[in-house]
Amino acid sequence: MANNMQIEEIVRQVLASMNGSAVANAATAAPKAANGAIPATAHVAMLTELEKIEIKEVPMPAVGDDDILVKVEGCGVCGTDAHEYKRDPFSLIPVVLGHEGTGEIVKMGKNVKKDSAGKDLNIGDKVVTSMIFKDNPDITMFDLNKQNVGGADVYGLLPDDDVKLNGWFADYILIRGGSTVFNVSDLDLYSRILIEPCAVLIHAVERAKSTGILRFNSNVVVQGCGPIGLICIAILRTMGINNIVAVDGEQKRLDFAKELGASATVSFKDYKGIEALAGAVEAAFGGHLADFAFQCTGSPIAHANIYKFIRNGGGLCELGFFINGGDATINPHFDICSKEITIVGSWVYTLRDYATTFDFLKSAKKLGLPIDKLITHTYPLEEINEAFKTNLAMTGLKIATINK
Repeated sequence: MANNMQIEEIVRQVLASMNGSAVANAATAAPKAANGAIPATAHVAMLTELEKIEIKEVPMPAVGDDDILVKVEGCGVCGTDAHEYKRDPFSLIPVVLGHEGTGEIVKMGKNVKKDSAGKDLNIGDKVVTSMIFKDNPDITMFDLNKQNVGGADVYGLLPDDDVKLNGWFADYILIRGGSTVFNVSDLDLYSRILIEPCAVLIHAVERAKSTGILRFNSNVVVQGCGPIGLICIAILRTMGINNIVAVDGEQKRLDFAKELGASATVSFKDYKGIEALAGAVEAAFGGHLADFAFQCTGSPIAHANIYKFIRNGGGLCELGFFINGGDATINPHFDICSKEITIVGSWVYTLRDYATTFDFLKSAKKLGLPIDKLITHTYPLEEINEAFKTNLAMTGLKIATINK
């Protein structure tokens, strides 16, 4: 699919140049309806039963005074989507998934003037959503640091209702009043699709900084080089941290970790036993253990192992267990107490972290970090079942749907 997208991009660029204009970024270009008209119906990719998503045609809803109608350009497939696809742990079926989406405003209610950060909103602007807080007065748009937003509602995990346009796996989505929305017109499509997972890591790094241990000259180990661990490495690199050791078992992911800023890599497949693996991490740091570690795998065994990589007085941020991954066995005396390890957990993000993510993505681009390469496979909405199968097969990194 990626090759087809590249071919289509080249064709569009050639045609545009023949007309005397250039297509700056085909990934951000979205075809418009004739004369800018909004169709009478929309299409949603609805999970109707386990491992079965069907494209449904639904009536276009009315746009209220506080609502925004967005033409969807693309959406990433998250691990949470995959869990719902396989097991329906939230009992949401039937449901339209997709929360890593972005698109273009095509209609707004009369009361909509600015986004959640105070930036003007207009027809044609590119936007993303974060969470829906209208039922939680403890979280407001004006106190973005107040609390972790994990308990709020999110588009893509909303029960089916009369509106239908509840998730980003669709060609249109209706953003209701009381939702958070951000104007990100200055970012390209792939960057916009990556905002939500990057915000998870921005939050984790901010949690790590709160320990006072993570500094510019820290030796940092990142365990797990899936999309989460790779983004963690890129964020650390944009902060100016140079000594980053990546640990994983897949060589392709370790190679990409270096492209995103890791100074050295260690494959756990090359070592037998935790002592040998810890010795390899220590050797990668020139004979020193890590000052700080990020555990990004969601594996209880990996969590138990990572303490061996950290020096006395060091720190650990655990963010891999986004869902219940099982119990980990550690020795509190040797792993925590006698080493005086400072541990922070991280889950989801605050709205301030979301806003900070936009600056991270711009900084990463300026540094030449190939963030876009995290998206390895793209599919049209009509092939969304294939997108999910690719995600579950773990043959790529970030999988996304891109609308025509």
